[in-house]
Amino acid sequence: MDFSYRNKNFIKIYGYIDRFKAVINPGMLLLFVAILTLIVANSSLNEWYQSLWTLDFFLGFGDFNLLSHHGEPFTSLQLINDGIMTIFFFTVGLEIKREVMVGELSSFRQAILPIIAAVGGMIMPILLFMITGKIQGFTPEEMKGVAIPMSTDIAFSIGVLSLLGKRVPVSLKIFLLTLAIADDIGGILVIALFYSNFTATAILELILSLIFFGLLFLGNRLRINNKLFYFLNGLIIWYLFLQAGIHPTIAGVLVAFTVPTRPYINLKKFTEGMEHDLSVLRSTLQNTSDDNIILSNTQVRYLTRIEAASDHVISPLQDLEDNLRDLVNYIIMPLFAFANAGVIIDISNFALFSGISLSIMIGLIVGKFIGIFSFTFLAIKLRISRQPNGMTWSNLAGVSMLGGIGFTVALFLAGLSYPLGSYVLNDAKLGIVFGSLIAGVAGYFTLKITLRAKNGERRAES
Repeated sequence: MDFSYRNKNFIKIYGYIDRFKAVINPGMLLLFVAILTLIVANSSLNEWYQSLWTLDFFLGFGDFNLLSHHGEPFTSLQLINDGIMTIFFFTVGLEIKREVMVGELSSFRQAILPIIAAVGGMIMPILLFMITGKIQGFTPEEMKGVAIPMSTDIAFSIGVLSLLGKRVPVSLKIFLLTLAIADDIGGILVIALFYSNFTATAILELILSLIFFGLLFLGNRLRINNKLFYFLNGLIIWYLFLQAGIHPTIAGVLVAFTVPTRPYINLKKFTEGMEHDLSVLRSTLQNTSDDNIILSNTQVRYLTRIEAASDHVISPLQDLEDNLRDLVNYIIMPLFAFANAGVIIDISNFALFSGISLSIMIGLIVGKFIGIFSFTFLAIKLRISRQPNGMTWSNLAGVSMLGGIGFTVALFLAGLSYPLGSYVLNDAKLGIVFGSLIAGVAGYFTLKITLRAKNGERRAES
């Protein structure tokens, strides 16, 4: 086999992937998948589409099935929502930990404003859902979806903001990103507290999971940087949480908090060692020709040392976050969207402007805007925090509207709130899709107008 030819093919493939990622950001891909899913679900392919999510899965041996809950095997939809989505929540946990350690959440002064904005953006949608639900006479079962409009989709909101290019002030991007991360923390707490079904009979599973968490924390303290160690223990904790009635995606977040943030070898020590090893390698080149393809034992040993050291200079947290980012953004989230955004639009009984759909839309479009904008305004006026450079009240209004894009986590919460296949779940998804779409379009055009006006003022001044 011609290895040079194969390497050229790999380079071409990676080139295509890089070009695809440069043109299609995760938000755009999610939008495309959501539109495609709506078309498929409302076409003659609907029966085939619905059948995809009822397939049973088995992974284990004998009577043991890892992909099961109390003996019932996972369907393909459960595999995505309770299994694969744990990886998404794991990366969210990694991102939160990184931001708390060295990012925007590491400084109280930097973090306080977007955190206050996120709190407002969670409280107001919930209040509006409760008010509109009370007016419409929602049953207790319908009220279970009260938390659905509280979430902001990071990929979608940042994706829309990126469409405006360099006109967007860096401070505004950081504000929205930090707000969305704080929002995710709120969503995770809601899932853990209100969407888990922990029972007294699951005490054994809980105790066992705490033991494995102890192992992970001990591994962190002992500076065990082997990623397989965290994966295997995390998989066991995920299974124990599932059997205990604690939503298994929470295991992903908690395991992420145990992943070490410090590399085994610091960068300074690595560069010093690299300089020494490279000098040794250079000394071995004196008596070799360019045509020599067989390395000496010394060259192999020092190249192996450099390779091993390189693997230890990046912390497991950063390494995992970097390796999983594309998997989550370009495979897991689109797959989740394809499985969950299949809303049936019945023109003869269009429920978008009534019931659950209306309450969710009001929560996303009006509640998110009022909550984010008003809480930010008050925090600045009360001098709790200062207004970031580049932020104006007009572009804050646009960002507050983008906060109403609640696609991924909102769909996830809808699936936890209402029974699969019910009309209530379909109505909830209808409100999420259209509410997120309206919020995204409104936010985009508001920012486009305000940022253009701001740039026009700068040119006039110059």
